[in-house]
Amino acid sequence: MNGNVRDAGPLAAPGPETTPDQGAGAEVWPGSWVTRRLGVRLEGEGLRDLLGLALRRNPKRAHLLVSTVLGKHVPQRPTVVLGAGCRLGKRVRELLGPERAARSVVLGFAETATGLGLTVAHSMGSRTSALHSTRRRVPGAQQYGGFEEEHSHATSHLLLPRDPGVLRTDGPLVLVDDELSTGRTVRNTIAALHAVHPRDRYVVAALVDTRSDGDAASLEKFAADLGTRVDVVALAAGRVRLPADVLERGRELVEKYGSDPAPARATAARSAAPRGTVRRVDLGWPQGLPDGGRHGFGPREHTRLEAALPGMAERVLSGLGLAAGADSPAHTRANTAGTCADAPAEDAPAGALVDASPGEVPRVLVLGNEELMYAPLLLAFEMEKRTKGRAEIRFSTTTRSPVLPVDDPGYAIRTALSFPAHDMPQDASRAERYAYNIAGQGFDAVVAVVDSQGDTPELHAPGGLLDQLAGCAPTVLLSVVPAYVPDPAGPNPPAPLRGPAFSSYAPEDVAWLLRDLSDVELEAPTEEREEAIQAGGAHYAESLPVEYQPSPEYQQLFHDALESAAERLARAVGTVTETVLAERGPRPVLVSLARAGTPVGVLMRRWARYAHGLDLPHYAVSIVRGRGIDTNALAHLAAHHDPADVVFVDGWTGKGAITRELAQALAAHPRFHPELAVLADPGSCVRTFGTREDFLIPSACLNSTVSGLISRTVLRADLVGPHDFHGAKFYRELADSDLSRHFVDAVAARFPAVREGAARDAAALAGADRTPTWAGWRAVEDISEAYGIGDVNLIKPGVGETTRVLLRRVPWRILARRGAGADLDHVRLLAAQRGVPVEEADELPYSCVGIVHPRYTRGATGADGKAAQ
Repeated sequence: MNGNVRDAGPLAAPGPETTPDQGAGAEVWPGSWVTRRLGVRLEGEGLRDLLGLALRRNPKRAHLLVSTVLGKHVPQRPTVVLGAGCRLGKRVRELLGPERAARSVVLGFAETATGLGLTVAHSMGSRTSALHSTRRRVPGAQQYGGFEEEHSHATSHLLLPRDPGVLRTDGPLVLVDDELSTGRTVRNTIAALHAVHPRDRYVVAALVDTRSDGDAASLEKFAADLGTRVDVVALAAGRVRLPADVLERGRELVEKYGSDPAPARATAARSAAPRGTVRRVDLGWPQGLPDGGRHGFGPREHTRLEAALPGMAERVLSGLGLAAGADSPAHTRANTAGTCADAPAEDAPAGALVDASPGEVPRVLVLGNEELMYAPLLLAFEMEKRTKGRAEIRFSTTTRSPVLPVDDPGYAIRTALSFPAHDMPQDASRAERYAYNIAGQGFDAVVAVVDSQGDTPELHAPGGLLDQLAGCAPTVLLSVVPAYVPDPAGPNPPAPLRGPAFSSYAPEDVAWLLRDLSDVELEAPTEEREEAIQAGGAHYAESLPVEYQPSPEYQQLFHDALESAAERLARAVGTVTETVLAERGPRPVLVSLARAGTPVGVLMRRWARYAHGLDLPHYAVSIVRGRGIDTNALAHLAAHHDPADVVFVDGWTGKGAITRELAQALAAHPRFHPELAVLADPGSCVRTFGTREDFLIPSACLNSTVSGLISRTVLRADLVGPHDFHGAKFYRELADSDLSRHFVDAVAARFPAVREGAARDAAALAGADRTPTWAGWRAVEDISEAYGIGDVNLIKPGVGETTRVLLRRVPWRILARRGAGADLDHVRLLAAQRGVPVEEADELPYSCVGIVHPRYTRGATGADGKAAQ
């Protein structure tokens, strides 16, 4: 509705934890000191749970609302900070609905809401690039616009999007701040942006909304005058009651308590105290990844950051002696108080690693830097997860805001560090910067995260930030994130490939999230590849086997198998697709694991269209054992779809290695569901399947000629760059032998005959216990022990995996279940052609098992006896 401001109302949030300073069981609100002396009162349910109060050193506004869940002035658990932002983002999603939320552009306000804005964008499911305003001028970056924050100590905000088009979309614009106090900054921002690109809807999202009735009316009139709609969403709402003489009283209090000699006494007392050491830790920041939302940060960037966070957290924790399983030497907790000073030289020998006093866990602060909030916050959150209670992780950031510190439990800013600006030495707006509630808080270590523009002599100088932190904690680690500068000539995100340019499938059948390496010579003789792989000199994904060219006899076996199994396959396709639609619908995004999963994905897409008239998206992506899933492919999916809708598809399970690889790879990307949907699950490794019988899926009999003429996927650093999809080849020269469409058409032709049966099977599975038992994995371990192999990766159970061993690897022997029948005709033929023995076995949980030669030397194709020699 045009001309209206809509208030979506507050959402209750958990109260702040009792701080160590207050003592066990204390319930002192960190705003009571200001309330008593300044006469400021907070009215409204939930406000005190999210806020404390302090005094500004700012003639324009006497009081400061200090958020206890923002991670700016008050060190807080990363879980709490992210939780508040996520709740706010979900409120926005509920207000707009999933579709509008996905199309929304999010703009966070510097400096306090840079991390909050990106958290909101991520949690509400925005698929556009989120931004935050900035006070840093970036040479070469195009300025889209700017606006003023009238009450602030630093009033000017700049907008520097890498792609100005993100601010010209037709979706809602979501403005995010930590507090909505008067609405003047919001009105200034909307007015500036609306003049360039009018919109029909804006949303203001804040942790707290404390506008007066008059301010709320002003925003409503403003929206009506523009002919637009403005909604307001907050976690808590209420009023801040101020006395008429609040500015005068505030100045008097600042003058009185700002000259308190206590900080000077604390500094003198600490001058002889042991000093902390300062060391660098390289985070391993991904090349070309933006450090935040100054120029835009969307789902692609978020997915890349998610993938890198576990490694970055481990580097930091190792630097602290807190990595998993690490035994940290003891040290004495620093007895710090008041202001910190007198830092050691940075190249001083490293001291003892972080450890707490007996019976205590070490306290570690991850300290972001002004606008650099989101990446340090996620780093702290990852550290919190990985330490699992072995350390108490807190997060906060430095700031430009000058605030009076008062060491009282009823005051929100207990201590202050001040230091020269180090990230913008040319900026004369304010030479001093601050970090609050660090001194005297008993931190055993501080991890300072700055960007490379802030890694200046001022940072390391006496009296600088590192100098100050070294007086507050025994260990200070410095981690530097490369400051991102947009490059107009930089690489664009890769685009999907489609047939007929890439693959023999129809363009609507599948979009390949792969890089075309068709012109690169990647094939190597099977024996050479096997020798290199088992010797540890190469990974199987760094080269390709020579494509097997089937004999006429083998091709006839494929056609016979397809004719006899087509109806069985069609029923399994229907069963698994109906299960997916029922449990992950209504419009799942099919993502097959190239390449064995791709024919199944094509068939599932066809079933959805045949049975339900649905045109489901279908992509093919690469996953590599030991290397994980293609992160750039995940980033593409996240930028175009809701990750919760993505369903990963494969042909079958063997022992479940890829199932485990997928779950491990997606652990860093919790929006994606790690479950795998397969046609056949003989190993009992997944919940979503068409059948758990181990029968021949004819597509397993062939390689590229039944998979769109696409090779296995390739991952090699000299061919696949940091922004590329994993690679693969399109074997156009094999077009005369291609059976890809023939296979799909033959199975799809049986859909009418099996439709009712597939529906019954899916209904039966819906009420069944489908919990994976991992029986196949245990069987593989038993076989490994029985044959003295010692490496389960060399054992490939099931018809499909056994076929792969015979086509691509150097096989040692084949185990066949007695009486398996025609399903193994092609296996027996291939084994005979390669001179590999086939052993009949009773009580084998699979139809057959292929064993790669475990002690491979060039020329070997088999061995005698059970134990490998």
